[in-house]
Amino acid sequence: MNIRLARHEDLPRIVAIYNAAIPGHSATADTAPLTVAEREPWFDAHQSAHRPLWVAEREGEVLGWLSLSTFYARPAYDPTVELSVYVRPEHQRHGIGRALVEHARDASPTLGIATILAVLFAHNQASRRLLESAGFAEWGYLPGVTHMPEGRRDVVILGLELSPE
Repeated sequence: MNIRLARHEDLPRIVAIYNAAIPGHSATADTAPLTVAEREPWFDAHQSAHRPLWVAEREGEVLGWLSLSTFYARPAYDPTVELSVYVRPEHQRHGIGRALVEHARDASPTLGIATILAVLFAHNQASRRLLESAGFAEWGYLPGVTHMPEGRRDVVILGLELSPE
């Protein structure tokens, strides 16, 4: 498996992987599929050296992706990012998410990133276990802040401090 920066031609596969997570209501608060055109600005925001979007591929096939996004658009927050990771359903639990998270964790200090946050549904135990195994810890709990079709859902914030400064 190879992890590399995403290219524009990867965007349809990235969107398809994301859209596959929507119906389960455990990995994203989006409730309807997104189009490639809708994700263009998001993709463009992840072409900088400090807010990368990586894909995991095998034999030219994109199996998953991970993005580091601006957490809060104020200068003092620049060293803090929000991590998102998605893997094609048929390739989950095969180490792809773990490889992407470890890659992001290891690359972050060279990108000027000191803190990584992840915002998860509290019931998403698979993602929580993955992130905790990479050193993330619970930093916050927000009860009932999402209003999903089946009802309100709690959110947990996990964090990883890479630099004590």
